[in-house]
Amino acid sequence: QFQLTESGGGLVQPGGSLKLTCAASGGALPSYVIGWFRQAPGKEREAIACMSTRDRSTYSRDSVKGRFTISRDNAKNMLYLEMNNLKAEDTGTYYCGVYTILVNSVPQDCGRPYEFGFWGQGTQVTVSS
Repeated sequence: QFQLTESGGGLVQPGGSLKLTCAASGGALPSYVIGWFRQAPGKEREAIACMSTRDRSTYSRDSVKGRFTISRDNAKNMLYLEMNNLKAEDTGTYYCGVYTILVNSVPQDCGRPYEFGFWGQGTQVTVSS
């Protein structure tokens, strides 16, 4: 059974860094669109960064461009989100997911949360002094 498990979250001061990991089990991490989403308390889940190795396309939310980097290690079957210069507004639970529509390119704005599946349990990121 294919599963995704997120880890790497924690409490960090503004300006700090974290690297989130999404480990795939029960199968290979798909080469189609996969991504990271964030859900803050009382808010809807939103796309943060997505990628596709089919055509090497990527997407990053404007608010994280230049600070967050999505990457993957196929040998380890893992997806990463490296987060630098963290801000209070980055606080939330971070989830990784697989786009359930088989397209080669990352959709505009990465796609909607309901178009993704195989969500893990999430990992909490809290940015606070």
